[in-house]
Amino acid sequence: MSDPTSPTLPLTQRALATVERVGNRLPDPAVLFIALLFIVWAISWGLSYTDFGVTDPRSGQPLVVVNQLSGTAMTAFFSSMVNNFAHFHPIGVVLVAMLGIGVAEHTGFISAGLRAMMNVTAQWLLTPMIILVGIVSHTAADAGYVLVIPLGGVIFHAAGRHPLAGIAAAFAGVSGGFSANFIPSAIDPMLQGISQAAAQIIDTEISLNPLNNFFFTATSSVLIIGLGWLVTDKIVEPRLQGQALDGELDNLPAMSPLTDKERRGLSAALWAMLVGVGLLVMSAWPESSAWRGPTGSLTERGAPLMASIVPLIFVLFLLPGIIFGVSADTVRSSRDIIEGMTKAMHTMAYYLVIMFFIAQFLYAFSQSNLGVLLALQGATLLQSLGLPGALTITGVVILTGLLNLFVGSASAKWALLAPILVPMLMEVGISPDLTQAAYRVGDSTTNIITPLMPYFPLVVVYCQRYVQNTGIGTVTALMLPFSISFIVLWTVFLLLYWASGLPLGLQATYAY
Repeated sequence: MSDPTSPTLPLTQRALATVERVGNRLPDPAVLFIALLFIVWAISWGLSYTDFGVTDPRSGQPLVVVNQLSGTAMTAFFSSMVNNFAHFHPIGVVLVAMLGIGVAEHTGFISAGLRAMMNVTAQWLLTPMIILVGIVSHTAADAGYVLVIPLGGVIFHAAGRHPLAGIAAAFAGVSGGFSANFIPSAIDPMLQGISQAAAQIIDTEISLNPLNNFFFTATSSVLIIGLGWLVTDKIVEPRLQGQALDGELDNLPAMSPLTDKERRGLSAALWAMLVGVGLLVMSAWPESSAWRGPTGSLTERGAPLMASIVPLIFVLFLLPGIIFGVSADTVRSSRDIIEGMTKAMHTMAYYLVIMFFIAQFLYAFSQSNLGVLLALQGATLLQSLGLPGALTITGVVILTGLLNLFVGSASAKWALLAPILVPMLMEVGISPDLTQAAYRVGDSTTNIITPLMPYFPLVVVYCQRYVQNTGIGTVTALMLPFSISFIVLWTVFLLLYWASGLPLGLQATYAY
């Protein structure tokens, strides 16, 4: 990258180069999480003797920081170490999806599909298209992290653009714009349920609609696409112009015309994928479908369809990948299929090492109650300031964004904050619907700059495929312009949306 001290660079570029330089001097991500684990142990020991005078909303009992260096805690840590790793949610999501994607990539299906798509898509539309696909991927839980983000790099590289810019744009859509979506997803009823329970602390009759933020989040999609497009093309990609590619690029698709065999294979594979999607729709359509949850919804939390998204991705890439390979003569035996899966697993080796230490750190952090303490003290501080309505909503966004750097789970964080923020703001006339919308803005915008987010190391791995010395600092510097523009302008957009009186969602209000 460019020298951050060069006076010829704009101030913004020098600042980002400095962020990258400093960030890349941090230890390897695996070592960083080992260090953080020891820090959590030390802090929990020091704070375990302090009475903070706050109540844990989960139990109604006084909040106590649990000493992770005690004999009981240490034996529990070691006895659960294997389970912490084996049951760490992102690992299964990534590996299962990559098995199917690996076959599709190895046989040439993905390469042929991207080259065909590039022939009909104007280059100037690539950035918004990738961000849009990232936003829509929220409907499929965590699928965007293992499908959309790496494809962003592949598509940009195939188009002759810098692949790290494509990864950044996809990451911004998938994670930075997590609460923007045209399509309802499982996160909507999940957050609504927590908000309603918190609101019923002071109003037992209140009822919130699961889509109480839908109009706002759908409209926000346009904002996120526009901002992401601008930041990618005007800030991120120009800064990458001097960054040479030195990764393993041999297997990446080149912009060569499709051969007759590839066209035949692509046609057969796409028809197979279309038939598979059609069968899925037909099986899910009836009201009695086994894909539906207890209340009859396909998208509610716990619905079999939502729980099967990753296995469905596996199948919907595996079968077309095999069909393409057979038709295009890139698959001659079952060994070719297994080889594709094996190659995909080889690329995940470094990711698995990092995930082991992240899983242990998050376990200790969760057991210590330090995350709960951060959330409660932050909410208490916001309450004590007694700010006007617009400033209070802005404060909710900022508080959530800061906490999101340490506590990643959207539902867990809202479960801690909602019992304090929702009743507090109801007392000053602000509805639970608006408070939840402010929370969702803050929860999205800092996902992309915190290494504590479980999928952040995976994005580092994706970038290393093109630039081998990519580190935490590189990805943070790539994503910081997105994060800053999102949190500032999305907050302004929320305030203007509120001032205009446009509906937040179904049966939603601004005032209580």
